[in-house]
Amino acid sequence: MTSLRRPPSGPDTLPLAAVPAAAPARKRARLKPWHWAPYVFISPFFILFGVFGLFPLLFSLITAFTSFDPYAGVASMEFIGVENFEFAFGDEWFWKSLWNTFWLGFVSGAPQHLVAIPLAYFIHTAFKRWRNAVLGAYFLPYITSTVAIALIFTTLFSTDFGVINVALAELRQLPLIGSLFPAENINWLGKSEYIKPAVATVVFWRYVGFNTVLYLAALQTIPKDLYEAATMDGATRWQQFRYITLPLLKPMMFFGVTLSVIGGLQLFEEPFVIAGIRGGTDQAAMTTAMYMYRTAFEFNEWGTASAISWLLFICIAVLTWLTNKAFARGGMES
Repeated sequence: MTSLRRPPSGPDTLPLAAVPAAAPARKRARLKPWHWAPYVFISPFFILFGVFGLFPLLFSLITAFTSFDPYAGVASMEFIGVENFEFAFGDEWFWKSLWNTFWLGFVSGAPQHLVAIPLAYFIHTAFKRWRNAVLGAYFLPYITSTVAIALIFTTLFSTDFGVINVALAELRQLPLIGSLFPAENINWLGKSEYIKPAVATVVFWRYVGFNTVLYLAALQTIPKDLYEAATMDGATRWQQFRYITLPLLKPMMFFGVTLSVIGGLQLFEEPFVIAGIRGGTDQAAMTTAMYMYRTAFEFNEWGTASAISWLLFICIAVLTWLTNKAFARGGMES
């Protein structure tokens, strides 16, 4: 019986000494120009992101725990711990700006989706040939300059010659409902109780078209067979909208509401142009982003401004997480 440990011998086999030794491992090949060329082409993005994105983010986090005067240079930074956060929590203006931000975000954000969903459904079902033209008309405010929009609405809300007050004056002349409207022209931009609704109207008018585009794109992905089968089963238009359209729109609703939450808490341009940097009378329209801007550039408290920015970031993260939980609890499908 042949041993398994001994190599077979015979005329066609070579002795162990004649077997050539294994070739030495090849040295690691050097990188050729075409190997690192892809990284060169994508490097501009990472360089710009590092300079204008990552570095400011990390620097603001460091600044939030320091006392920093940018006019005196980096040498003026002094670590003070959480004093900036303690000051923000004890600042009455910070809490007022946060309340204004939540108020404007909700009052201007919720109606956007309540109007955009049925509006997108109406455009999707009623318009075939002119759908893109109608959709472009609703989308136009979103791509228009924010400053131009705010200036136009400032004129519309004017106390003496604004179109809105003129329309209210005409409604006051009606016999039955005339008593429901104020007897005098409303000072929309001069009184604290009216300036927030004015700003919310501008934000709603600007972004309702953007949400309409989102929901119309989602409607076009719903198979028509579902509606045809529902029609054959005797379902009405309202039943089709409730049991087919709305459930299949939930992923897009989650995306749109999330954008509204993030954009609403970062609101700056519209109240800044309409109400000014101080937020109008009694800071009624001063958002947290505006107060952060004032803290840095008007009060020269850059450490406190950085702390406020991170507190605002935490609020955005928490509300986004709650939005995700709310839609997941409702059975959102991916």
